Amino acid sequence: MDALPECPASGRGPLAVVRFLGLVLLGATVGAVAALFAVAFVSLVLALNDLLMISPRSRMMFDHAGLLLAATIAVPTLGGLVVGVLHRAIPERRPHAPADVIAAVQTRRGRLPARAGGLSALSALVSLGAGASVGQYGPLVHLGATLGSLGARLLRLGRSDDNITIACGVAAAIATAFNAPLAGIVFAHEVVLRHYALRAFAPVAAAALVGYVIATNVLQRGALFHVADTAVPRPWEFVAFLAIGGLGALVAGAYMHTILGITRLAGTLPIAAALRPALAGALLGLTALWVPDILGMGQETLRFATIAGAFGSAELLLVLVLKIAATGLCLGMGFSGGVFSPALVIGTLFGALCGSLIGQLSGAPQETFVFYAVCGMVAVTSPVIGAPLTSLLIVFELTGSYALTTAALASVTLASPIAAQLFGRSLFDMQLELRGLDLSAGRGRTVLRTTPVAEHLTDDCVTLDPQTPVAEGVTALCRARHGEGYLVDAQGRYRGCVSLADLVAAREAAAGPACVGGVSTLARPVLQPDTSLWDAMAMLQDVNGEALPVVDVTADDAFRGVVFESSIARAYLARSDELSREEHGTG
Repeated sequence: MDALPECPASGRGPLAVVRFLGLVLLGATVGAVAALFAVAFVSLVLALNDLLMISPRSRMMFDHAGLLLAATIAVPTLGGLVVGVLHRAIPERRPHAPADVIAAVQTRRGRLPARAGGLSALSALVSLGAGASVGQYGPLVHLGATLGSLGARLLRLGRSDDNITIACGVAAAIATAFNAPLAGIVFAHEVVLRHYALRAFAPVAAAALVGYVIATNVLQRGALFHVADTAVPRPWEFVAFLAIGGLGALVAGAYMHTILGITRLAGTLPIAAALRPALAGALLGLTALWVPDILGMGQETLRFATIAGAFGSAELLLVLVLKIAATGLCLGMGFSGGVFSPALVIGTLFGALCGSLIGQLSGAPQETFVFYAVCGMVAVTSPVIGAPLTSLLIVFELTGSYALTTAALASVTLASPIAAQLFGRSLFDMQLELRGLDLSAGRGRTVLRTTPVAEHLTDDCVTLDPQTPVAEGVTALCRARHGEGYLVDAQGRYRGCVSLADLVAAREAAAGPACVGGVSTLARPVLQPDTSLWDAMAMLQDVNGEALPVVDVTADDAFRGVVFESSIARAYLARSDELSREEHGTG
């Protein structure tokens, strides 16, 4: 199915306005659908948690201790078995996540597959329902993005509009889940699109607003947690908030590397990939017999951690360490879910631990305890998702407290920059880098790195059999008006490149070679069909010539054609112009 052409840079007037308003309407529609799916997803997770005795409320109300102990181990284990089976139906044999959304948008190379998205959402539903220590927001983000991409595909929209509808689904999911429309808008731009443009802002804002209205008014979803009016922190406490930010960056790094490390370790285990989630579920269940707070999303743990005295310092440290380990185990071994919710819990526990220790050491009253918990929350969450502004807006929209948001700003000031220098922009970027996609150099380079030279391949060149007489080679190049010829034997294998000047010199030499195969070949780098435009540009820096040969080494050095230097330059300029128009709202 062919896509509609992109809007030209000069596209203005009534038709452009109609097209833009249509995109805003589409964004609102995507937002409504994504919000309904998000609410249904969360409702099903909560219902499963109650049914399967994962939620704290259901565990307290159940009066058969033996069955409760058995369920604590059996439910995550059986859930892991179901998850492993579901992943076998996904081509990559793994659940799709926000990192896949970012890759699709930043490379502009493809849409999000609906089937894989649906299976990933189902896998996350089973994982969360069975009590795996994973998050709900990652699956919701991917589900919303998949719905946005599906809408663009059904309407045959171009890549730029596809990216916008993906962002609309993401914004609606965040706005619905957190009751925070501003956070949804900023998250879509800060993490997924990674640029701000008027053309994208309006549809994304419409999607977030619709999601927020559905969550709060139509379906009456409550906020993640509520914070009562708090006292104003003393001036010296802002130094503590800054310190929490610096230490929080290290906690975030430990959390991210635990997930990545266990993922690497899981690949070396002598156990089938489909059985790894079940093993993780069994280990999680055994640990939860002693510390049930590590089960599930941990929303109750998060709420209690914001209350002074609800946990002792030793309890906070124990649950903090075990929650990091449990989340790393579940995600690394193959459970499907997000990293956002566990990061919120881990950060809140860390901040509460800091507040508890500072209160004990200073003897100060604990009326500002919630400040420490919230500062820890944003200090850990912001580096993990790579979205400091989103983290701050979530705090402000959930609490309505400017004082709390200002304190959180102090922590984010150090947390995000330190974590970015030590570990990377976010866990998503680290995951993509392990897959060979480096986003650290910017979107323009990313697009060029993911565009193969095969897209600009041409056979408009002169190929010569090595046994061709030199005089015939000169004639062939002169007729085609090319300065270089490519030696290709009878089996279609590439044997080198010769210049017209060298052939003429060999023809005029008294004892020159009789055939072109005897002429010295040029020192010319060889491209493969999957070589990126960026790598080809780097090779051209040291080449004086008109084109580079493309050779398929997987097919016995078969010659496929050439890529002209001018084609690479035009492709670079076209990609740069395309991104510029998109980011300035004219594409």
